[in-house]
Amino acid sequence: MPLDAPQRKTTEPGRPQRERQPEDPPPPNMRTLRRVGIAALIVALLLAGIGIFWRHEHRQNVQQWTKAQSIPTVAVVKPSHGPPTFELILPGDVQAWYEAPIYARVNGYIKDWYFDYGAKVKKGTLLADIIAPDLDAQYAGAQARLRAADADVLVKQAEYEYAKTTYERWKNSPVGVVSDQEREDKRGSYGSALASLGAAKAMVSADQGDVDRLGALEAYKRVTAPFDGYVTARETDIGALINAGSGIGGGSGPELFRVADVHEMRVYVLVPQAMSESIHPGMSAQLKLPQFNDRSFPATVATTAREVALSSRTLLVELHAPNPDGALQPGSYAEVHFKEAAPSDMVIVPTSALLFRENGLEAAVVGPGDKVQLKHVTAGRNLGTEIEILKGLAASDEVIYTPPDSIADGDAVRVQGPTKAGAELGQGAQQPAAKAGPPAH
Repeated sequence: MPLDAPQRKTTEPGRPQRERQPEDPPPPNMRTLRRVGIAALIVALLLAGIGIFWRHEHRQNVQQWTKAQSIPTVAVVKPSHGPPTFELILPGDVQAWYEAPIYARVNGYIKDWYFDYGAKVKKGTLLADIIAPDLDAQYAGAQARLRAADADVLVKQAEYEYAKTTYERWKNSPVGVVSDQEREDKRGSYGSALASLGAAKAMVSADQGDVDRLGALEAYKRVTAPFDGYVTARETDIGALINAGSGIGGGSGPELFRVADVHEMRVYVLVPQAMSESIHPGMSAQLKLPQFNDRSFPATVATTAREVALSSRTLLVELHAPNPDGALQPGSYAEVHFKEAAPSDMVIVPTSALLFRENGLEAAVVGPGDKVQLKHVTAGRNLGTEIEILKGLAASDEVIYTPPDSIADGDAVRVQGPTKAGAELGQGAQQPAAKAGPPAH
């Protein structure tokens, strides 16, 4: 055994005793270990509870945010009152008081014409002469036949007088001087002469009628103005071959002239059915024409068609407008301005605030509790970006500007803020606020 080896102590003879080293830790206490384990468990449970609570709170926040974002944000506008006078502007057609196209009544050639476009003429003024050789020949023939018929009447008259005298002489002869057969023969000759005279006179009447007819046609070789007015068209020239007729009743003749009486004008307007109730005879109006920027012309409603056209649902209205200086011209376009007192309950809203539904025209209004109320409205004139509402809305209503198509009665909405109609609404005030994102985790 080495000298430097440690000596083992034995408590019993023959068994070595282990010695405790001074650097080894003392054995742990069981109570201390139990306390440490309980504390760690409590901390773990606390952390788990905090995590569960935080996740539940986050879930509720997300649900609340999602629910809040599902409610649309809308801009509202207050309806404004319109002007005190109601002005209806409609397009109109200006026409002459009288206007007549002039056609030839006889076939022939234009010998000469005497008035051109814009000429002022009187009733009966000669506009053109027509050369009609065929008509002249027919007229001369008819006159000759009439003269022959007159001569035949004279012959038949002489024969009648002779037959009459002979019959009266034989009729009054004493009995026995002439036979009854001869007397009856003279009576028959007298009746035949009388019938021949009547036929000759009838032929004269027929020939006279033919002469009169052709004479009337001869007068139509002179083309004259039917009334006082202006020549607005000339569609012929010297030497032009023309045919009788207007092309309407079977003829094929061209239009020679057109004459218009413009001392007063007729203006025709088609009024929509919805606005026809306010138009009545005697109502005043003003005409504005594009060529007269600083002038208007007075007009008065004369009559209406008293029937709404099935194809356009409009009422034809006729107005009369004095034209002393001839400034109004036939065929002109005019804006017809009707004015009357506006309905007291009429309001104006943006056109984008209206909904076109199967039940008709509606407007979405924000009611109590920020709930949507759909109101049926009656529209008036469309003013472009705005529209008149005759019935259904009040000035105190909060009308939703640009409502979504899916909006329904009773839907909850979030009002963006007070919005004024007009310029502010058109400058972006109607745009909904930007939506924020969901709460961060």
